[in-house]
Amino acid sequence: MIYKFMQELKRGVFTENPIFVLALGLCPTLGVSTSVENGIGMGIATTLVLICSNAMISIFKDLIPDRVRIPCFIVIIATFVSVVQLLIKAYFPEIDTYLGIFIPLIVVNCIIFARAEAFAAKNSVLPSITDGLVMGIGYTVALVVLSALREFLGANRLLGLSVIPGYSPMTIFVLAPGGFFTIALVLAIINSFKLRGKK
Repeated sequence: MIYKFMQELKRGVFTENPIFVLALGLCPTLGVSTSVENGIGMGIATTLVLICSNAMISIFKDLIPDRVRIPCFIVIIATFVSVVQLLIKAYFPEIDTYLGIFIPLIVVNCIIFARAEAFAAKNSVLPSITDGLVMGIGYTVALVVLSALREFLGANRLLGLSVIPGYSPMTIFVLAPGGFFTIALVLAIINSFKLRGKK
């Protein structure tokens, strides 16, 4: 059981990582990855929505007519996004302030809809929950990696703490273009390792 979960986790974090391999959900990724706190907050929110929507879609997949499949999926996803947003507003108002519009935009995040369509609509409840969890963890890991790089390079901080005394940060990394530079850098490193592994 543990070995099987570890294999699934490897799939979510490495072989099918939503950002670094599938390149899904890049808009919110680039928008919120300016600090590690934002990355963790967005990752957890998206993971909760993935798990709950996958489970619900898997339960009702046989009852949903094919011609209204997509609208039904969107309604289910939107319901869980609303619940998560209200929980964040109630218990984590600071995170709600930082993430702002990106929390409601989880509804149209390609990662969630892709998992609903490709996995939850074709599998039973437990595998669908596992899929939501591992893909959510993979998304969170990618967000934290990008956020840590951008926060360090652009502000010389990590989790709000100063890192290297005297280092002059490159402010561009916490601005919009810095998101593109960072993800390009990380993808280039990942792809170079993959090419070396094939040789």
